Amino acid sequence: MKTFIKYLLSFVMSISIIFIMLISSVQIAVYGDIDGYFKNEYTKYNVLDEVSMTMDDIMYVTHEMMDYLDGKRDDLVVNTTVNGVEREFFSTREKLHMEDVKNLFVGGKNIRFICIFIAVISGLILVFICKEYKKVMAKGFLFTSAFIAVISAVVSLIVSTNFTKYFVIFHNIFFNNDLWLLDPKVDLLINIVPEPFFIDTALRILILFGIMAVIGIAISVIILFMDSRRRIV
Repeated sequence: MKTFIKYLLSFVMSISIIFIMLISSVQIAVYGDIDGYFKNEYTKYNVLDEVSMTMDDIMYVTHEMMDYLDGKRDDLVVNTTVNGVEREFFSTREKLHMEDVKNLFVGGKNIRFICIFIAVISGLILVFICKEYKKVMAKGFLFTSAFIAVISAVVSLIVSTNFTKYFVIFHNIFFNNDLWLLDPKVDLLINIVPEPFFIDTALRILILFGIMAVIGIAISVIILFMDSRRRIV
């Protein structure tokens, strides 16, 4: 029973750490290099021509939008110049949808905070009840990482077969309305972040998450290697 509890705690701690890594990967991917990443995407997909805006104006809108999602401003009343005419960038429908998106961002931060709390508590309990807690933690993380890697690979393979289909499913799961269905002839938002933008961002998140996971795996392998050497000596 004690062995089961040890590895259960290790699994709970590991899965919490992996969720922390995933949510952090999303935040870094989106906020880590706003100017560099968004400018590159806007250029790559000819967004400036689509919305008839200058790069300075579209980046101003982007920064205000990202500040809103990050809770740094209370509304999305953003005035800019489109096709030589001063106007408000976001329509009422876009504002309502972005409010839903903001709630997702806030929810992600809350989940990460909860996961940090769970990981710390699980780790502390493990330290108190197990002398070989480092070894147990390392094994738990490697096992959990392998489990998540398999799931991630399967999901990635499935999504890659028809991104549009699963992009729609994602929205149906996380939004309880159809406000995300925007009209490119009316709503500018869908023109500055077209579907290929989300594909690139998903890959960016996956790469960052993979790097974090590899670092965690490397640390776990080192711990187990050092433990085996200690036992031999």
